[in-house]
Amino acid sequence: MLRTLLLALLVCCLAPAHADERADAQRQLEAAQKDIAELQKLLGTLQQEKSGIQKQLQGSEREMGELQKQIDALERQLQEGESDIQRLDEGKKKLQSQRAEQQQLIALQIRAAYQSGRQEYLKLLLNQQQPEQFARNLTYHDYLSRARSAQLATYNATLQQLHAVEAELATRHALLSGQQVELQERRAALDKARDEHRSVLARLNGELGEGDRKLKARQQEQARLDELLKTIEATLARQAREAEQRRLAEQRAREQAEQRRLAASAGPAASKAAGPQVSSAVPSPGGPFAQARGKLPWPVDGRLLARFGTPRSDSRLKWDGVLIGAPAGTRVRAIHDGRVVFADWLRGAGLLLIVDHGGGYLSLYGHNQSLLKGAGERVRAGEAIATVGNSGGQDSPALYFAIRQQGQPSDPLRWCSTQG
Repeated sequence: MLRTLLLALLVCCLAPAHADERADAQRQLEAAQKDIAELQKLLGTLQQEKSGIQKQLQGSEREMGELQKQIDALERQLQEGESDIQRLDEGKKKLQSQRAEQQQLIALQIRAAYQSGRQEYLKLLLNQQQPEQFARNLTYHDYLSRARSAQLATYNATLQQLHAVEAELATRHALLSGQQVELQERRAALDKARDEHRSVLARLNGELGEGDRKLKARQQEQARLDELLKTIEATLARQAREAEQRRLAEQRAREQAEQRRLAASAGPAASKAAGPQVSSAVPSPGGPFAQARGKLPWPVDGRLLARFGTPRSDSRLKWDGVLIGAPAGTRVRAIHDGRVVFADWLRGAGLLLIVDHGGGYLSLYGHNQSLLKGAGERVRAGEAIATVGNSGGQDSPALYFAIRQQGQPSDPLRWCSTQG
């Protein structure tokens, strides 16, 4: 009986405790759901702001590329204007020298005429003592008069040319001054755009977190690039004939066997070498792209900052190309003949240019400061197609360079010459 009473008393005491614990758990669950909702709302706001900053970054980098092209054009015009002014100055000095010589000749002729008397022709007519001498003197007089008239005409023509050259010089100086003012304005606009770009880039970098958030952003950027490349490669593949496809398949099998042979002979030491100097001075071998393996020039002179297949510094992704360090504004040159199939800003790659070399081969050039060629244009090997920059969120100027073979990334070190 006593045990039953104790059990009943214990149940009565524990029932309120379980009720309090369940109510506390319910309150914690509701608070957690409220926190999650607030975090989701905050995350949505941050995503909208980041999208706006990406648009600002895209606009500023396009504006910087266009301003750089305008500055290059103005600098070429200034050089041509200075050459024209130098040429006109030389012509002016030559005309001034001719004018001085002609003035001396005219002065001598006038002095001789004055010394012979102001009425020399009338004197010849009245002096008829010796008819033979008269005829001879008359001929000499006519000859001197014609020579004097011709000298005066030449002198007047020289004066007219000199006046024309001086007028053209004044026009050229005025035009050159205007171009210099415009160049200063363009440079000021470029400096302002660069300041705004740095500010926008700083804001973007401040919002991007470390770890999984940055990895996710990288994966999204890579997915966009892969999607673009797949679209381009699918379009090019549809244009190929079946016979060409069979030939390329056989060639691809031979190249894959060669890659395995080279990889086996190179060993692990080859992948550990880092930072070699590369050169664009190697002449392009010409012919089909597939036959230029190991003979192509590099797009810029510089040092490899990242090699094909190595992990990226800020994520678990690997490089599908190489990163070449070079000063900002350095000319980026096409490694082989081809046609531009893409020239625009792409998130993660900045100002990107893609060249189709035929036969299923593409070359990619990213993070540029400006693009010098547009989609659809033909390019020759060694022709400038862009300038090195740090668009797309890079910290320092460098060129992202990659080669695609039948839709698959291929190591540029196997295509470009290591000599130079």
